[in-house]
Amino acid sequence: MLKRRSFIQKLASVITLAPLSVAANQLSSSSTRTAYSQKHKNTNKPILLTTWNFGKIANEPAWEILKNNGYALDAVEAGINLTELNPNERSVGFGGRPDRDGHVTLDACIMDENANIGAVLCMEDIAVPISVARKVMEKTPHVMLSGVGATQFAVEQGFKKQNLLTSGMAFKMRGRIGDSPIIGAGLFVDGEVGACTATGHGEEVVRVVGSFRVVEEMRHGAHPQKACEIAIQEIAKKLKKRNKNWKEVQIGFIAINNNGEYGAYALQPGFTYAIRTEELNEVIPSKSLY
Repeated sequence: MLKRRSFIQKLASVITLAPLSVAANQLSSSSTRTAYSQKHKNTNKPILLTTWNFGKIANEPAWEILKNNGYALDAVEAGINLTELNPNERSVGFGGRPDRDGHVTLDACIMDENANIGAVLCMEDIAVPISVARKVMEKTPHVMLSGVGATQFAVEQGFKKQNLLTSGMAFKMRGRIGDSPIIGAGLFVDGEVGACTATGHGEEVVRVVGSFRVVEEMRHGAHPQKACEIAIQEIAKKLKKRNKNWKEVQIGFIAINNNGEYGAYALQPGFTYAIRTEELNEVIPSKSLY
């Protein structure tokens, strides 16, 4: 995400926010993120990109802050918090589903244009991991806190513990970490270039350091759309090399550069993203490799 007065001035961070933003975010076992917010370099107009259909709802509180020239991190956090606190959103936060042992563990990371970063991994009993990740970034010399330590830090910062077990369904192995809280995989921002966030099967994103790869392609001149396509193609190659069935995997990327150009691409059909500008407020089906 970026800070106010800088390139992607309005870009945010991520948790697997179950939809969330770049503000990207990922909590629990499913992925959602708010992608980014930034101002066009030439028009100075803000843009918000967020993964999945529910990103359109998450964009609203973020947009209220951005359109009034507010701080990008504040905007991203506000949008992600809306999703995290929604009991009907089952992929993150308060409504997040538990792992196979019955524990709801949440992950999140956040990053600004100056490479300031913060992340929490496998945190329990705190419904707003993106806010805790921001505190890690701003209040500690560290970049990641995990497990009991992350929860302890959150409580010390004034966050309240609460029972997040709202579903009896079993999913990931206890202790599993995907791409959501991993800078360079689930999220990457460079104030001189742009930003990217990923969603889907995090293990495959980690294998290719997906979001970093997209930003580096943009650094070397690729349009955000082309950069996302290159990353997906690399994931497809890795799947084929390992004899994995691509039909059992879904990955999506959204990216934006400091000229206000953006792109999105997925491994297979079904991925959507939400965009919010002064002129647009809609959900768009992403193009895909297959």
